[in-house]
Amino acid sequence: MTATDFTLWCLAYLVGLLVARFAYGGFALLLAGAIAMMLVRRLWRKSPRPRVWLMAGFIGFLASLWLQWRIPQPTGDDVSWLIPTTDVTRPEIAVELQGKVASQPRLTRSQKGQFWLEVRQVFQADSPPQRASGRVYVTAPLLQVTGVQSGQVVKVSGTLYRPRPAANPGSFDFQQYLQRSGSFAALRGRQLAIIKPTGWGWWWVRQRIARSHMQGLGSPEAPLISAMVMGGRSVDLPQDIRDQFVQVGLAHALAASGFHTSLLLGVVLALTQRLAARLRLIIGSLALVIFVGLTGMQASVVRAALMGFGSLIALVLERKVKPLGALLLVATLMLLVNPLWIEDLGFQLSFLATVGLLVTVPPLAKAMDWLPSAIAPMLAVPIAAYLWTLPLQLHQFGVVSPYSVLVNLIVTPLISLLSLGGFASAVAAVMWLPAGSAIAYLLKYPTQLLLALVSWFNQLPGNHYAVGTVPALVALALYGLLLLTWLQPWWRQRAGLALGLAGLLVAVPAWQGQQRTRAILLTTPGEPVLLVQAGGRTLLLNTGDEKTVRFSLLPFLQKAGINQIDWAIASPDRSLGWQSLHQRRLVKQFYSTVANSLSLEKLPQAIPLSPGQTTPLGDGAWRWLSSLPPVAELHLHHQKWLWLGNASFQQQRQLLQTKLTSADVLCWSGKRLLPELLERLQPKVAIAAAQQIHPATLTQLQQTGAEIFWTGQHGALQWTPQTGFRSTLDSPDNSTASL
Repeated sequence: MTATDFTLWCLAYLVGLLVARFAYGGFALLLAGAIAMMLVRRLWRKSPRPRVWLMAGFIGFLASLWLQWRIPQPTGDDVSWLIPTTDVTRPEIAVELQGKVASQPRLTRSQKGQFWLEVRQVFQADSPPQRASGRVYVTAPLLQVTGVQSGQVVKVSGTLYRPRPAANPGSFDFQQYLQRSGSFAALRGRQLAIIKPTGWGWWWVRQRIARSHMQGLGSPEAPLISAMVMGGRSVDLPQDIRDQFVQVGLAHALAASGFHTSLLLGVVLALTQRLAARLRLIIGSLALVIFVGLTGMQASVVRAALMGFGSLIALVLERKVKPLGALLLVATLMLLVNPLWIEDLGFQLSFLATVGLLVTVPPLAKAMDWLPSAIAPMLAVPIAAYLWTLPLQLHQFGVVSPYSVLVNLIVTPLISLLSLGGFASAVAAVMWLPAGSAIAYLLKYPTQLLLALVSWFNQLPGNHYAVGTVPALVALALYGLLLLTWLQPWWRQRAGLALGLAGLLVAVPAWQGQQRTRAILLTTPGEPVLLVQAGGRTLLLNTGDEKTVRFSLLPFLQKAGINQIDWAIASPDRSLGWQSLHQRRLVKQFYSTVANSLSLEKLPQAIPLSPGQTTPLGDGAWRWLSSLPPVAELHLHHQKWLWLGNASFQQQRQLLQTKLTSADVLCWSGKRLLPELLERLQPKVAIAAAQQIHPATLTQLQQTGAEIFWTGQHGALQWTPQTGFRSTLDSPDNSTASL
């Protein structure tokens, strides 16, 4: 077996895992291996032997089977089976669970405590305790979670439920997240009691380090330093700071990554350079084990640690290591143990960034040899990492950070200094807490400088630009161009051409997405939120509250590639949602549904709407008919939409006194509508932004033969002239791209 054969087989295994989720993906690889066995030698004289290609296809086929076999499934006594499976909106059950805390509690965005619970027993009213298993995602009031540590046995009472898929396109899919974590139920805890405390563990070390940082630095500097040392998953870093780092392309600074591992290992080797090689191996390995223990068994950390361990072995044996081959070997070994890591975004980004550093930094540094010798490599590193992770980020998030390379170039020395100082403080804190705090205090001003730089870049216009999520085929094409510039001299000499083609692959679909005509009704707990695109303009009817804006509207805008809303109609009772949009400078002009000056004090930038006001929207228009009740009329592609909102009976009777005519599409809150109003409207499609439709109104709509949707059952709804109405929950892939 040659090195080429081994490389081909490793790549076949990785590809087999990637296509395992597709129907007949493994069989396609097996067939490809058979075809390659017969044809490749005729096209490539130096190709591996035919049987090597056949074996590669077979390995890819086995890899797809291996991943499918490892996909978590609920066992016979899994606690999720207790949840009713009847056709209700959100099945749930009151229970009391006892089990072992499997993770260090963390703070959620809703300011609650969260941890994983390995269930052992379940208690229900009027029933004896019974054995159960399963991994449950627990959220509970922060006061209840205070003092809970990983490894403790606790009893939690609350409501057990099975999360639904993402109801809005682009929103976080909680159900999918749980399934990938081997969980099939979640618990909204009310009360928690510790049954059995735990002794010493990694949690104690993490807690001691975090305490020393807090004593020396205070907040928010201390959580930031702790996150650099132990990873963002082990520290309750304020969400606004976490978001700022992510938006400017510095997410890797908050995650235990290859950067931190190589920095730590470099310092250890430098300090032990006078010792024997075997002793340096032992000390370096011990440092890596401690680092993995502090950060947890994250895929990106394990990858970096294994590569570091390989470098240590090569140092002892006095042999050179081929970094690219070592990376491929480490990735294959990791995915043999846990094939599900192939779907871990942290692992994917870490692997791709490392590839970029290995294959793209040298030619980039050579191309920039006109710069000072110390500057060219520093500039090449962030560019290479950015290029190799950008296609995946576009596929997952649809956002470009224009300042990412510049930010990384400016703050990387500062991050290195803070990381080293954080490591020194952590080591000192474990031995003597005041010493760790004293060292941490020395990092106060550099940490404040880093926070100030990140905040300043976040305030710059265009600090992140949404282009919309690109399809998987486009992402693969972008990686194909990167591979060509790496492997083919012709393309390497024409890197500008490859860059231009990559720009077209992203820009053309993004421009087409901006010009499309569509309407999206989001699933919201309050009044319906409707977003309309036509002729390159965007209209938003109702901003929703702050929670709706953060978790539903903004993710959709990002993944749909919408960077500006031309008109947004807000109501004073949703002023917090309006303020959230206003701070992000997303809306060009706000309108208010009321003309009362006292109400407009909550929306100082809004213009009161006048009945009869009409605004062109592509080949159609929208017209505001009434403020009390809020009623709007939309004309889209030869269809008439009526936005009725949350009108009361009295307001509906007032509408009957107007010249209101029939509508093709009716949108309302799901409450009861007057029969005479429905007779006049005669909608062909009725959409209720509610969990349920009033039975009398539902019966009348069914009698008229109208097509009926409600967001509680179907999720968000989208209409386009080409596809008509499509619901999120009924779609096989509820991503923005599929809609």
